[in-house]
Amino acid sequence: MAEQRRTRSTEAFFGRRRGKTLRPAQAQIAAELLPRLRLDLSRPAPADLSSLFAVPVSAVRLEIGFGGGEHLHHEAGRFPAAGFIGVEPFVNGMAKFLSRLHEEPRPNLRLYDDDATRLLDWLPDGSLDGIDLFYPDPWPKKRHFKRRFVNPANLDRFARVMKGGGRFRFASDIDSYVDWTLLACEAHGAFAWQARSALDWRTPYEGWPGTRYEAKAIREGRTPAYLTFLRK
Repeated sequence: MAEQRRTRSTEAFFGRRRGKTLRPAQAQIAAELLPRLRLDLSRPAPADLSSLFAVPVSAVRLEIGFGGGEHLHHEAGRFPAAGFIGVEPFVNGMAKFLSRLHEEPRPNLRLYDDDATRLLDWLPDGSLDGIDLFYPDPWPKKRHFKRRFVNPANLDRFARVMKGGGRFRFASDIDSYVDWTLLACEAHGAFAWQARSALDWRTPYEGWPGTRYEAKAIREGRTPAYLTFLRK
């Protein structure tokens, strides 16, 4: 029997799976493109992740929860010699991104549309050059803190799959989640925060395209923070 997908009542780190009904054109593009780009976790992961991509790549990066995919699409275009894996379980976000890919393909890209922890557990040791986690759900109520993606178990996963010197980048407009992440990474011990002054975490990443969510946060008076940690 195929592995059952987690529903909202059992999943740990993301909320709803669907929003509004997809437009027919969106649904058709998603039905055509996603099966070609989706990673098949029922098969063992290759020892060399570069074999997953349609073009030669010299590094592999992962973005977890890419939303509408603005950053992922931009980065895959900026770095055609790197392979990118994008994870987004929200059907509408994935469909929006696939529509963009239909117009502007990225041959150095693979996708996964379920729980990122399953993908992390599937990946080989030391196989990633970087992990990006931008504007994850902050789960602001204290009783939901256990659903925040940054936690000791997931940092263990990051540490296992990342190469030494690889970068874990985290951006959020929620101060309490920024502080939570700093404390969690310090306590974990496998990650070193790369900041020498406030300017380092207040300045967007080099080449940062911005996202619709970030623009909304800034309009509403929330200031983003951009953290970078190196895998020791």
